[in-house]
Amino acid sequence: MEVEIFALCDAAADYGGKLNLLGTFDTVRAQQFPTARPHCAVALRMRFERVEEGEHRIRINFVDGDGKPIIPNLDSKLTVRFPPEVSSVCANMVLAINGMKFDRPGHYSIDLGVDGRYEKSLPIHVVQAREEKDEVGRMKDEHQG
Repeated sequence: MEVEIFALCDAAADYGGKLNLLGTFDTVRAQQFPTARPHCAVALRMRFERVEEGEHRIRINFVDGDGKPIIPNLDSKLTVRFPPEVSSVCANMVLAINGMKFDRPGHYSIDLGVDGRYEKSLPIHVVQAREEKDEVGRMKDEHQG
């Protein structure tokens, strides 16, 4: 099994085996803490070889810098089936997340496990946003254009 895509994004969808991603990111900026991300998604695309056909357990953990969960673990099962004419297949998963809360700035991570073993991590950098002035002296957030 190979993880081809593992991304945190504003939105994602699986349409007939095609994984669509909108706005991938790894940094959350906030003026004050605690802060919450109203909506985001984790998009996952994994490639399986024929010998891996069958059921697989997927676990995704969202943890802070100390390894403490910030939301409950997301557990899922995935059944991989092969048509006769192919030697590998891809499986997509989209997990919608609402209200992911960050108590303080720091380093967070999204960790992926498959069948009880660690596969990959996504870092999330949560930072205090700075205010800047635009060219006419108005205050603007650092993340605005």
